[in-house]
Amino acid sequence: MDNIIREFRFSLRDPVVALTLFVGILLSAFTVFSGLKEVDAERAQIERVKQMVDDDRTYTLADQGDAGSAAYYAFHFTYAPPSDLAFAARGVRDDLPWKHRIRMLALEGQIYETDAGNPELSRIGKFDFAFFAAFLLPLLMILLLHDLKASEVRNNRWAFLSATDGDGGRLLRGRAVLRTALLFGCIVMPFFVGIFGSTASLMNTMIICVVIGLNLVFWLVLSLFIMSRVQSGPTTAALLLGAWFVLAVAIPVGGKLIVEQSTSVPRGGEILLTQREAVNDAWDLPREATLTPFYERHPEWADAEPVSEGFDWYWYYAFQQVGDQTVESMSQALRDGVAERDKAMGRIALVSPPLLVDRVMSQLAVTNIAAFQDYDQCVRDFHAELREFHYQMLFGQKEYSASAMKGLPTFKPCVSNT
Repeated sequence: MDNIIREFRFSLRDPVVALTLFVGILLSAFTVFSGLKEVDAERAQIERVKQMVDDDRTYTLADQGDAGSAAYYAFHFTYAPPSDLAFAARGVRDDLPWKHRIRMLALEGQIYETDAGNPELSRIGKFDFAFFAAFLLPLLMILLLHDLKASEVRNNRWAFLSATDGDGGRLLRGRAVLRTALLFGCIVMPFFVGIFGSTASLMNTMIICVVIGLNLVFWLVLSLFIMSRVQSGPTTAALLLGAWFVLAVAIPVGGKLIVEQSTSVPRGGEILLTQREAVNDAWDLPREATLTPFYERHPEWADAEPVSEGFDWYWYYAFQQVGDQTVESMSQALRDGVAERDKAMGRIALVSPPLLVDRVMSQLAVTNIAAFQDYDQCVRDFHAELREFHYQMLFGQKEYSASAMKGLPTFKPCVSNT
């Protein structure tokens, strides 16, 4: 215990160690509390927009006198609320949509009509706690450990340490482990402050701490291995920085480029344009061209009263759905392709510890690709409920009335399976 206390005091007197630990706790606190602020803003935005959409729908429906108009003008808010760990790992939440304002029109155009994130920034990642713990923390480890042995040699203490401690390796390893433990404590302290009072799973919280610890252990072992063969501090630092560049930059970025080139997927803009063209063309086609594929999907409405020569709402919504059916294969190919790319990046992460740490934390925070696709499916299921509800009135199975509209489906966020 006396040796540990002595080494602890010795480490804190080292200005490089003190500065590194200060930078570590400062960056950790910044990413944690900026993440908490972002999550609070998202939750406030959800409540504000949900209330606005609900009020607008209530006001709008009060002025409608038929089922078609009510379906056309009523908007519905769908969203994926941030999890209790979303402050720590933003994942794809800043790149892919987590909220939509939809209505009974063709869904594909509404889903893919969204602001796109910056593709170049998304290659690097977001400056959140996960990015810091996965990609920047190794740099602090390199700063802490690269000169550990070289400083003893430079100050003519290595020969004495070797004489009193065999080859001096035990003292060196103990000092490295202590500095790593100090850095770990500085990193997770703000994280625990951020998690305090939340309902985050204790298991997931502990897993994140273990993952961060394992990341530090990996760089600790690598640093000790290089120091055992190199006495020069600059050379040790150069080798460790080279390893960091390969593992934290070259493999993730290069791997993503290769995966994107090898697994082609349709673009959301292409799906949106194709679906809109199909809907617009339906105005000029014989109505049977719309109703035949619609009745194939919904045979229960095939005996509805014939379409008149004029405008009919149920013909209008039929070709809205047929527009979605036109791009079903493209939309499914996009979802399958994105999932396949994500699996491929998971395999690449096995040879890139920083990328693996980031992916694990995103999965625990429910901000990964799988969580986004769960939300996407949740929106599709809700839209199917809307169609089923309105079709009953549009095809005459149920009379339209204000009281009947009280049964309008309400969106409930789905629980992600990730």
